[in-house]
Amino acid sequence: MIELTEEELDLLRSMFDLARAGDTERLANGIDAGIPVNLTNDSGDSLLMLAAYHNHPDTVRALLDRGADTARINDRGQTALGAAVFRRAERSVTHLLAAGADPALGPRSALDIAHFFDLPEMLALLRPVDSPL
Repeated sequence: MIELTEEELDLLRSMFDLARAGDTERLANGIDAGIPVNLTNDSGDSLLMLAAYHNHPDTVRALLDRGADTARINDRGQTALGAAVFRRAERSVTHLLAAGADPALGPRSALDIAHFFDLPEMLALLRPVDSPL
């Protein structure tokens, strides 16, 4: 097991703050310099989930462009797509779907969230017109 210094841990923790804040440039620079794009915190939240939840579509797009995994599920059974649906973040939802995010993935799927919170505009994004879902 690799042991990290407190300074290294602080740097990694700061990446989550950048994702929450939508500081796309600094976050992208960190990833380009070697920070794992699929880094998760102690709750299983990825950088992508945090950017999606806090409605930062440009940051979502930058993370996806760098290979962020849309199929990650956090400790509460949520995905980045589910987070974006919950926040009614249309652009983030669109980016995630274009990257292949599965609306039915996880115990608290994006579809489940859209149904539970009665979000017809999100359901319309998640389900193509000709879809039987």
